Amino acid sequence: MFLHGPVAAGKYTVAKELAVLTGFELYHNHVVVDEVLKQHSFGTPGFIAERDRLWREFFGRFPGSGRENIIFTFNPENTVPQIFIDWLFAEMARRGVRLSSIAVTASEAVIEARIALKQRAQFRKLTDVALYRQLRDSGAFSTPVIPRTDLCIDTGALEPAEAARQIAEHFRRH
Repeated sequence: MFLHGPVAAGKYTVAKELAVLTGFELYHNHVVVDEVLKQHSFGTPGFIAERDRLWREFFGRFPGSGRENIIFTFNPENTVPQIFIDWLFAEMARRGVRLSSIAVTASEAVIEARIALKQRAQFRKLTDVALYRQLRDSGAFSTPVIPRTDLCIDTGALEPAEAARQIAEHFRRH
């Protein structure tokens, strides 16, 4: 499953609940981001190249790795080249891996309230509302474009456990 959405929409929180419900492995995007940040500053060419290499290495193992049931959280932001997202969707389809695309959304008011939460700092996530507004207003979160969304969940209207339950139910039926 590919859970995508804006900063502080609740992707990681919902993904943790979904992992418990489904038994799927959680592959939080910050696992790679935080590792690459040890060597490169965010958004630098070295950062972008190393993050891309690690993501492709991970997803290049499917199928047959014994790890096909993955929940990957992803925040579209402009340091991720569109070519990576296009590769991910095309490569998974080519390999016969079903990539379910779930948009996790919340209102701007909910996002801004969540951004300053201390728990976000554990993954070196964006925690500054003014910086978030500046990035948002400059279009930093408008690319890459996700080619397909199978389900959209508003985490401002649902508790994480309920959002996870609805996602799991939806994909059991399809």
